[in-house]
Amino acid sequence: MSERLHFASDYMEDAHPRLLQALVDTNRESVGGYGYDPFCDDARTKILAACGCPEGEVYFLGGGTQTNQVVIDALLHPWQGVIAADSGHVSVHEAGAIEYSGHKVIAIAGELGKLDAALVRVCRETWEDDANWEHMVEPGMVYISQPTEYGTLYSLSELEELSALCHEKHMPLFVDGARLAYALACPVNDVSLSDLARLCDAFYIGGTKCGALCGEAVVFPKAGIVPRFFTQMKQHGALFAKGRLFGVQFGALFENNFYAEVGRPAIEAADRIRAALAEEGFEMPYPAPTNQVFFLADETTIAQLNESVEYGFMEMWPDGRQLVRFATSWSTTSEAADQLVSLIHSLKK
Repeated sequence: MSERLHFASDYMEDAHPRLLQALVDTNRESVGGYGYDPFCDDARTKILAACGCPEGEVYFLGGGTQTNQVVIDALLHPWQGVIAADSGHVSVHEAGAIEYSGHKVIAIAGELGKLDAALVRVCRETWEDDANWEHMVEPGMVYISQPTEYGTLYSLSELEELSALCHEKHMPLFVDGARLAYALACPVNDVSLSDLARLCDAFYIGGTKCGALCGEAVVFPKAGIVPRFFTQMKQHGALFAKGRLFGVQFGALFENNFYAEVGRPAIEAADRIRAALAEEGFEMPYPAPTNQVFFLADETTIAQLNESVEYGFMEMWPDGRQLVRFATSWSTTSEAADQLVSLIHSLKK
């Protein structure tokens, strides 16, 4: 195999041709800046219609870490922190971005990457019942991602349970949707965009990992939940002058329900890869049905993989094996999946 296979992540390619063509077609049009342009207006209308909350608000930001930091900071008071799973992106892979903005990430144990409502309740009520609560960081909101860092999905019933608890405790529920297209394209998923709008206080629709050059669309289902969010974006250095870049791309992603379909090649390829790993007897500790495939590999397998494929290293397992991730994307071809499947069948353990 002369060229290495690329399965390290799901944002290694530029953009879906449909989005690139939309950018080319609109390139010479002169419009206003900072998201005040007809392309962003069109994208907002399409997104809110798809989410079933036409009176909501949509804002466009550049990337996932930036989006998480700005939204969390905007939703919390200075004395509050955000509850997240110990494997959550804001807990592990954002270089302390949330803490940098002045808010503690209150990490609690997750099960297969997911937060359990009962444990979230314990976290909140432990603070409420502590006589020294005034000296402590208040658990002020809940952060989850769909899919999770381990590619698993919250079911509708799990999301409803979390939502009910958050509303009972007056804690905003925020969903990181960096890979949301792959959740929506997954056959076992039962959570829709309208469900997110109904059950969450804020969520974002990922573009960077889901076919766009860059960009995330933050949705507030109820207008006014964050006063002056535009200004807060500016304070964080997150306001793009050429906001049209996001509007054009998200307009194309939400044309004729394309966002719900763009992730389908990734799911189909990932399913084939999972089947090959299972056939060869590799242990897959996370039953992820989306575009991330996790399996355990020993030193011999790692040496063989290093010769032919780019993959993601996740963590060391207690027995010395490595947790490896293959990530498919909207651009993964059948040919590339065929090659990886053949490689898996050729591995010597």
